[in-house]
Amino acid sequence: MKKILITGAKGQLGSELVVLSKKYTQFDWVFTDREELDLCDLTHLESELGAINPQIIINCAAHTAVDKAESEVELSDVLNHQSVAVLAAWSNSNACQLIHVSTDYVFDGSAAIALTETAQTNPINVYGVTKLAGEKACLQQNPDSIIIRTSWVYSSFGNNFVKTMSKLMQERDSLNVVNDQIGSPTYAADLAQAIMIILTHNYWQAGIYNFSNEGEISWYEFALAIKEIGNFDCEIIGISTSNYPTSAKRPQYSLLDKSKIKNTFGVIVPEYKESLKKCIQVTG
Repeated sequence: MKKILITGAKGQLGSELVVLSKKYTQFDWVFTDREELDLCDLTHLESELGAINPQIIINCAAHTAVDKAESEVELSDVLNHQSVAVLAAWSNSNACQLIHVSTDYVFDGSAAIALTETAQTNPINVYGVTKLAGEKACLQQNPDSIIIRTSWVYSSFGNNFVKTMSKLMQERDSLNVVNDQIGSPTYAADLAQAIMIILTHNYWQAGIYNFSNEGEISWYEFALAIKEIGNFDCEIIGISTSNYPTSAKRPQYSLLDKSKIKNTFGVIVPEYKESLKKCIQVTG
């Protein structure tokens, strides 16, 4: 029985993998968060991995607070880059398969068409810079790794746009939401399912893959969909990014092309509204 180590098990994707693991009893699952496996403790990380001795690692851990990352550069680099290098090096030396989760924030947002895995990277914030460094370290230390870039992740677990909007729409008469950043949301449960399709596929194909739900929308349109599905009575007002200043810059356009993951592993990518309905039903 292959042992799967999940890092960041209390995050959105990690929590969805906990739920999904009950269907995949052919694996021995080890779920860790910082209490069980501190990725910031680079000195002991290798020996900790040796003690667990997994055959598969799914690295869901990251410093994902995009604005905080601007002032927490060192922490971001340790979690998003340096620890990934250790995970990749250990997995390479110990015949362990590694799936590492990355982000659309490795792009600068200047594109006008859906981005493929070979599109030019050029991150515009600390989070994106450290995640790109993590990708490069991952492939350098273990060229047999699989990296999955995703975007706008939400879930019934943790804090995210869907839960925040749902709460605010019940409390306020109107909300301002940015209407000039374009991409597609990702239901973490769908990403967890895609990862399991990859793991149970009849062959392992290393490289970078994109995954998000289908649809090309702005955050404003995403909020409108949340309002519609949640049946909320709140006015949603579209505003430009310039009217909503944040510590970290965001890509204006980061829609991901999912052709590669579909063609390589037969992953079916749900339409974003269908997944949003499922999440809102689960969240209640």
